[in-house]
Amino acid sequence: MSAIASVERIREHFPALNRRHNGHLVAYFDGPGGTQTPRAVADAVCDYLLNHNANTHWAFPSSLETDAALLAARQALADWVGGSPEEIVFGANMTTLTFHLGRALGHGWRAGDVVVVTELDHHANSDPWRVLAKELGLEVRTIRMRPEDGRLDEEDVARKLTPGVRLLAVGAASNALGTVNDVARLVSHAHAVGALTFVDGVHYAAHHMPDVRAWDTDFFACSAYKFYGPHVGVLWGRKAVLEKLDAPKLAPAYASAPDLMETGTLNHEGIVGAGVAVDFLASLAGGAAPRRERLALVSQALHERGEALIGRLWNGLAAIRGVKLYGPPPGTARTPTLSFTLAEHDPERIALALAERGVFVSHGDFYATTVARIYGREAAGFVRAGCAAYTTTAEVERLIDGVRAIAA
Repeated sequence: MSAIASVERIREHFPALNRRHNGHLVAYFDGPGGTQTPRAVADAVCDYLLNHNANTHWAFPSSLETDAALLAARQALADWVGGSPEEIVFGANMTTLTFHLGRALGHGWRAGDVVVVTELDHHANSDPWRVLAKELGLEVRTIRMRPEDGRLDEEDVARKLTPGVRLLAVGAASNALGTVNDVARLVSHAHAVGALTFVDGVHYAAHHMPDVRAWDTDFFACSAYKFYGPHVGVLWGRKAVLEKLDAPKLAPAYASAPDLMETGTLNHEGIVGAGVAVDFLASLAGGAAPRRERLALVSQALHERGEALIGRLWNGLAAIRGVKLYGPPPGTARTPTLSFTLAEHDPERIALALAERGVFVSHGDFYATTVARIYGREAAGFVRAGCAAYTTTAEVERLIDGVRAIAA
């Protein structure tokens, strides 16, 4: 395993881990919906608001400080995804940015053009394109998910990606099942038929360092609150593609990347915090290597830890009578996130019972509505548990013990 800070040292940075519920220290398995925040991120947000708060592009000191802080955050996020600062667009969240990007792209499309989405995705990466299709008369094709393993159907990819497709919108990883897709291969197939590619990396970036250059994608979106930052959305776009967009924009505003895709006054304090979240991750490696090199080291080490945790969790739950697990098993390309059900038990009731033990999990369909429908769980959904950088083996055992007690 790559050498980074131990999980015990990592946990020291998260005040939320001191919370108690019913006398139990809280074990947070809700990371796929949003991770806890290290003290350094919260301190940076407060410092900006208390000492540097201003609007941008003016001549007085706090405005200049704001310009510098936002540029530093763009550089940090560029290092995280593998792009350049002028290719980083900030917004309210990934969903809002995707709707905005769709509107910009749609100005150059016409009725009959084709957009391809997948059954595996969070609906923030399918519904914006369906809305656009309704407005413009586009055709939407959907790549099938194989229910037996929660992966995309390779043969259906070839059937749906044909010449004339305008865009492939695909997730790097499933927030419901933990499935990790072969993004580079999917992008290559889409480019071969002349399509642009949009990659939803919200769940992926919580567990792996993205690499937009290696994937050769055109767009990539993620959310800082999934990797220890504030509630801010991030869109990366290839500069040459960004600058061709006809984005809705106030007339006097800046018209070059990335400003042309940003509307109004942004969440400056959140953006600052997002940059510090990237620095926090890099700091776990120590040393003085370039930030992206340290991020790669940390990403690999956390991936290895996550594999061990999800293997223990999967096998422990699988041994409980009545538990059904969904998605790819350990040892395959996946994140340390899984969904499960327990026979004759409602997912919400399971989540409530676990919360009484200080184990916080999420329940529902997590906006992966099509995945839930395919598995016949559209009404009740699943129980979802995700491991994060601060998750311990003892916490995994607490979750397993809690489900075992409920089952009994």
